[in-house]
Amino acid sequence: MAEMSVLVAYASKHGSTELIADAIGDALRRAGHDVDVRPVSDVRDLARYGAAVVGSALYIGRWQGDALRFLRRHEASLAGMPVWFFSSGPLDDSAETAQLPAPKAVAEIAARIGARGHATFGGHLAPDARGFVEHFMIRGGRTGDWRNFERIEMWADAVAAKLALQLRARSWSQAVKPRPVATAAQESSSRAFCTNRRPEAIRQAATV
Repeated sequence: MAEMSVLVAYASKHGSTELIADAIGDALRRAGHDVDVRPVSDVRDLARYGAAVVGSALYIGRWQGDALRFLRRHEASLAGMPVWFFSSGPLDDSAETAQLPAPKAVAEIAARIGARGHATFGGHLAPDARGFVEHFMIRGGRTGDWRNFERIEMWADAVAAKLALQLRARSWSQAVKPRPVATAAQESSSRAFCTNRRPEAIRQAATV
């Protein structure tokens, strides 16, 4: 099967979203694609990629700043390829029981570039996590692992299937090339040639 070069870019503070990105990358590789899984801060150029999956951890319902900066910096490039977004963060089962929307800033960019989809996955917070927001969440008993890797892989498999369809459509369009349309001058010249040849053909037939 033909492969597509896919970027899976993520923003992760404590490593939870990084593991989700790794799982997505593994699923895309199993489907035969060439995949780079990289932090958004490490990506400088999208020229070598044919598609992208971009995700971020959620903090107070928002993507991390470096992930949003990545989208804005590369918006023109992302608009020219198939793109999917994912968010990671809810510390409950809400990501499993409802289709949670993308944060407002992400949804606006998704609409501008024509992103193919967005998914929200449950998050993970360890009891020893450090940070101002994390401190209050831990005190409120909001620790735990709500990531569902089976669902994450199913979502990534669906992305891989859509990329495969796009590759097949591209191969078909390249294989089926339209016949060139003759100009009026070419058609007129062809008719004149056939007309001028007809008497000679008749004379040759009469001598046989």
